[in-house]
Amino acid sequence: MPRWSRFVAFALAVCLAVCLGSSAVAQELFSGITGPLSVQPVQDRGVVNVPYITWGGDAATFYANGGLETTGDSIYGRSGLKLKLTAGDDFVQQVRDYVGGKTPFLRGTFSMLAQASEVIGKDPRTKPVVILQLSWSAGDHIVAREGLKTLNDLKRSGKKVRVACQQGGPHVGLLYDALAAAQFTNDDVEIVFVKDLTGPSGAAEKFRSDASIDACCVITPDMIGLTGGLDSKGTGAEGTVSGAHVLVSTQNMSRSIADVYAVRSDWFKANRPFVEKFVAGYLSGADVVKPLRDGFEESQKLSPEYRKLLAMCQTIFGEEVLPTLEVDAHGLLLDCRFVNLPGQIAFFEQSGNLNGFNAKLASSLDLATKWGYAKGRYGFDPAGLDYQKIAVMAGVAYAKPKMIVEGEGVGEFLDDDLDENTIVSFTIAFEPNQTDFSVDRYGAEFDRALKSASTFGGAAVVIRGHSDPTKTLVQLVKAGLEKGILRRTGTQGDYRYFINSGGQSRELDLSQMDQMVQLIQTGAFEGSADSPQQTMQAALNLSLARADAVRQAIAAYARKQDIAVNLSQLQPVGAGISDPVIAKPTSMAEAKQNMRVEFRIVKVNPEALQESDFDF
Repeated sequence: MPRWSRFVAFALAVCLAVCLGSSAVAQELFSGITGPLSVQPVQDRGVVNVPYITWGGDAATFYANGGLETTGDSIYGRSGLKLKLTAGDDFVQQVRDYVGGKTPFLRGTFSMLAQASEVIGKDPRTKPVVILQLSWSAGDHIVAREGLKTLNDLKRSGKKVRVACQQGGPHVGLLYDALAAAQFTNDDVEIVFVKDLTGPSGAAEKFRSDASIDACCVITPDMIGLTGGLDSKGTGAEGTVSGAHVLVSTQNMSRSIADVYAVRSDWFKANRPFVEKFVAGYLSGADVVKPLRDGFEESQKLSPEYRKLLAMCQTIFGEEVLPTLEVDAHGLLLDCRFVNLPGQIAFFEQSGNLNGFNAKLASSLDLATKWGYAKGRYGFDPAGLDYQKIAVMAGVAYAKPKMIVEGEGVGEFLDDDLDENTIVSFTIAFEPNQTDFSVDRYGAEFDRALKSASTFGGAAVVIRGHSDPTKTLVQLVKAGLEKGILRRTGTQGDYRYFINSGGQSRELDLSQMDQMVQLIQTGAFEGSADSPQQTMQAALNLSLARADAVRQAIAAYARKQDIAVNLSQLQPVGAGISDPVIAKPTSMAEAKQNMRVEFRIVKVNPEALQESDFDF
């Protein structure tokens, strides 16, 4: 089944009523988008207006409320709440209603709240208090043309890569995180802002119609339209773009887009019991919705209760958005990673969570100020809820998530073609025979690896050790000359080698490492005092030992710093001499470039992914 995304999940959403021009728009302060606003007290009508957006995580809100208006037998009804759920896909209008007192609630992604931070955070009355994380997205993507293979390729010397992205929407945060993973900024690329999330004025159509656009940020339906599928490449047929492929996806970058609810500070202080009931009711609803969704995905048998929920979503979002229940409505829920109660604890309370509240707030405010949505930093507050009390209210088990997780949560990386499956990479160098990696020297690299593991929760962090091939090549040449397999001509520094095979002589290029490895593996060069086969194996063992030593050092660093990490993501691999930076070094300085450990964020087999009980 297709993994439909945030769908028109801000399709009108963050089209954002951001009426910012035609096909491409300029950056603008968020205050300029909303226009002048006057803070008004929250209106007391007996029923609280609560916005929702077109997203699978909101299905739990519908379930808890019994529909758009609270029913007496619903979770919220039984707790004494009276809610009117209102369409909130127009986030600018949400902000206007929030400041104007029509609702105390805001519903959006964390980065969207940050983009509006100067508008909603200056006045202490409207300063947001984030009360709930609903989910992480698994259905948003950056699609690129043929020449861009990894996030590292987003920065090219002499020419800026052009990336189409909807102004003010959820993908601004995705693009910010993707650039940060490669240690780039918005100055390293040219961002072409478009008006809408999807449709004629969206990023996908800009990518399709303008060959100068190198990449675009899109939702799942548009991604499929451009590429043919998550692991496919466009052919140019049936509307796809030739060579278009997914550069990065929230399937792998699973902790980039956080969906949240926030309320006004003045209202929160006066209505804390209401907020506790709202959060508990949502978590109780999610505790029902998630098993219903997962059960159907596994069995393909649609239970009456799940059919009723999907039909409710179809009615609320509209048949034009969700034409079918089993594909479209169910697919919308599949793109959502519910975090449930353990996720609240991890997000709001774990100081070592590198994608928790504090970390997300810092990076989101960086985005808002550096990208021109705000002139100053105006933060949010966490609600500081008692989750043991919330667990009792919600009727769910209280389970404090682990900081260090062993052996769960990630599948096998696709090592058949490591280059094709690499999302982003970076390297650390070391000295000959080094197997010790201290925090003092490599702390910054450890931090980057742990941050990558946290943000790319659906990917493997492959720690790939490499060795220099010089000694192996010297022994291959020596043995080959002694046995008469090789013939050498020329002078030092300009030697040429010829190999005798089957009575014929052909030139041998020592820089073709794959060929050298295959020759050594035949055993034809064995028998002399120095064995190139044994040396090559020793280099492989050393490279794996280095990779494992780095993994152990990172794990020890995470434990000491109390940083949350799933250690099963960190997978050491030995490459030996097979992939040198310089295949035939001419100096120790060049040889040292081959002595390295490479960190690669690598796509994993989606069929092997396991969704943990928590998602920190």
